[in-house]
Amino acid sequence: MSHAIHWFRRDLRLSDNTALNAALAAHEQVIPVYITSLWKNGHQWTGAPRQQFLVECLRSLHEALLKAGSRLLIREGDAVSALVKLVQQTGAKAVYTNRDPDPFGQAIEAQLKAALEPLGVAFFCFKDHALHERNEVLTGSGSAFRVFTPYSRAWAKLPKQQPGPTVTQLRAFGPLESLPLPTLAHWNLQAENVELPEAGEAAARNRLSKFVENGFLKYAQTRDIPSEEGTSRISQDLRFGLLSIREVFAALEVGASGAKADEARSAQVYINELCWREFYFQVLWNKPEVLDLEYSPAYRGMPWSHDTAAFDLWSAGQTGFPIVDAGMRQLFQTGFMHNRVRMIVAMFLTKDLHLDWRMGERWFMQRLLDGEIASNNGGWQWSAGTGTDAAPYFRIQNPWTQSLRFDAVGTYIKRWIPELAHLPSALLHKPPTPGLRLTDNYPLPMVDHARERDIALFTYKRHLSSSQTAE
Repeated sequence: MSHAIHWFRRDLRLSDNTALNAALAAHEQVIPVYITSLWKNGHQWTGAPRQQFLVECLRSLHEALLKAGSRLLIREGDAVSALVKLVQQTGAKAVYTNRDPDPFGQAIEAQLKAALEPLGVAFFCFKDHALHERNEVLTGSGSAFRVFTPYSRAWAKLPKQQPGPTVTQLRAFGPLESLPLPTLAHWNLQAENVELPEAGEAAARNRLSKFVENGFLKYAQTRDIPSEEGTSRISQDLRFGLLSIREVFAALEVGASGAKADEARSAQVYINELCWREFYFQVLWNKPEVLDLEYSPAYRGMPWSHDTAAFDLWSAGQTGFPIVDAGMRQLFQTGFMHNRVRMIVAMFLTKDLHLDWRMGERWFMQRLLDGEIASNNGGWQWSAGTGTDAAPYFRIQNPWTQSLRFDAVGTYIKRWIPELAHLPSALLHKPPTPGLRLTDNYPLPMVDHARERDIALFTYKRHLSSSQTAE
């Protein structure tokens, strides 16, 4: 009997799983395995809420595999060593997995291929996380796009692959040692009182169906209103591969069929968000240094502040700017923050507090369930003015006017900052009278936005001038 291993990573589903389907097409028996990492107590790219969501996703995947006649094998440690050992134990002829969009995962893939080759074991790595990968969307000269709009036009013209089949039956494999399904204790983490969405493939598909039926064709009108359920809420599902991007795109195409003009616009606005995701994948594929450095070389060496006291107020939702604090508290309590508010709080950290964008980037990755390294980095560099945006540093959002524009009644603010719930909404969107708190247990604004805006503009201009002089 021909044996193969499917290495589950960020594809925790049985529907339209490219590598899994390829393995089943070529082999009589496929052994599903997930390898847990060995770090303990904390990690710069994740935290307890996301790991808890992962734990629940793995449990759901294991149950689905049991129904299909198999089970999920759990190993731990260095992925290359663990997979080589499993190959030797099973006599597997090949290892299948879906390609990771991040440089860390890509490095492991290269190491695994090199380790399996002397053993005569094939290694197959498939495109699965994106509709279009690194070298598929290029300029006329064959180079990577630097700006989103022309990238999106080229991306839209390319044909989109249809979803593949769902695995419903697998051949059981014999006795093999397996660790129990992981819990937070595996990473020495403590459970937090966070409102997590239901995990697993079925729950993700329900979220997608609900959005296509009720919100997709109104997305352009509702997506910027944080108090409404105007977004899809499937970002964590794409991050963990509970849904395939092909399944999502196909569902959207069906949902948009026969749409009226304003509905078609909403459909296009949402599809553009999927395109942004892949644009940032492409940026990271081609410029992995953006995880450490500003995308634009002109902004490297900026005199960012690293004031930990200011950062602590921001991360705790105690800045005295209600819209900023509401967003940070929503993040801490749910592992999610509304898209519009993400921009507001990120620009506040970089343009009002002048803090290094990397501090905020890391905090988001530790708290967000949908923490996607490429998109998170791209979003933070966009807000800091150091990224791919064509009009970068002088875009400085005013948190007071943003608050008034997108939460005029104060519904979102009052939900997440209950100490302000009794106040008239008008008081939430402007600086309070100097020296007078909005309420006894809510802080005064930690900075004067107008003053910090001027400082930010001066700092950016001075740095760019000195950079050009140095050249």
